[in-house]
Parts: sequence; C-alpha cells; structure tokens
Amino acid sequence: MTSHGGRRSQAERDAITVEIGYALCSAAFAAAVVFGAVAGPALLFDLPETPERLLPLAGLVLAPALFAVRVVSVLVRFRKAGQPSQPGRTSPDS
Repeated sequence: MTSHGGRRSQAERDAITVEIGYALCSAAFAAAVVFGAVAGPALLFDLPETPERLLPLAGLVLAPALFAVRVVSVLVRFRKAGQPSQPGRTSPDS
C-alpha cells in the first residue's frame, strides 16, 4: 500500500526492485574496495607481525559497516526523493 492508500503500480514495484539491486551492488563494490585498501598491504607485503594481523581484522570490521551504511543511505535517499505523480511532470501542481 502506498501513502495515499492505493496499491503500488508495476512501475513503482520495478523502480523499488532496481533501487534495491543498485543499493546492494554498489554497497558490495564499496565494501570490497575498502577491504582491499585496508587489508591489501598486509596481504601483499611482508609487514611486522602486529600490522599484518590487525589490518585484515580492520578490513573485516570496516567492510560490513560500510556495506550497511551504503545500503541504508541509498534506500533512504530513494524513499525521500519520491516519484512524480504523472510522467513528465515534476509535481502535481505543474
């Protein structure tokens, strides 16, 4: 049900599906990049024991946190943006 009491149209359901897919894919990519940037040096170079142990751990903490923040921020932004009531119009008054 929408905020005005009606059912969602197929276009609205499709838009939500696409936005969820975008949120998940972009979040997965961002998390992978952050993990690689943080843990990568420990995996590629011969570092002292402490950084070699802590960098992958930091990557394992930061990557899921970034994933969750990215998904939520994309979906909240989509919800706040709303959709025009009629195609080609920016507001109901236009």
